[in-house]
Amino acid sequence: MSESTHTQEAQRQAKPVAPKVKELIAKTLSVTLATVDAEGTPNASYAPFVEIDNKFYILVSFMAKHTKNLSEGRKVSAMFIEDESATKQVYARERLTVEVTTSQIERDTDDWNNVVGKLRERHGKIVDVLNEMTDFILIALHPVKGAYVNGFGSAYFVDANLEIMEHRNDINHTQK
Repeated sequence: MSESTHTQEAQRQAKPVAPKVKELIAKTLSVTLATVDAEGTPNASYAPFVEIDNKFYILVSFMAKHTKNLSEGRKVSAMFIEDESATKQVYARERLTVEVTTSQIERDTDDWNNVVGKLRERHGKIVDVLNEMTDFILIALHPVKGAYVNGFGSAYFVDANLEIMEHRNDINHTQK
């Protein structure tokens, strides 16, 4: 059996793996961000995050291109992805990709102080240094909908609460 035929057969026989969305988020320290500027030019970046009540918070500098894109309420996609060194198959890395809306948290409010405290617990004392820099702002990422993949034949639609809505099955998948 050729390698191509073997791979196609493995994909046909693949069984969905139970979704572990929350576990993926918990073991991921940074979120990959895809933003666009006013001209529609894409920008890929990342930021360390903390999750609180199904929202993701990032402390980012206005010197970074993605911060302006995030603060101006443009379309944003956020991805949480398994570390390459931990995956068994690079083509099937576990990942959660969500469309998000954004809001800015006002500095020196109870919300700001609570989130910055949680960021410090998760990422260490560097957060104290960043918190003192006036070019850093706090952005909340609010999930709208998305997709969770944890292997071949194991893809799911997720809702705004990051709950599994349905197994994607063969939606948009065709084989030659």
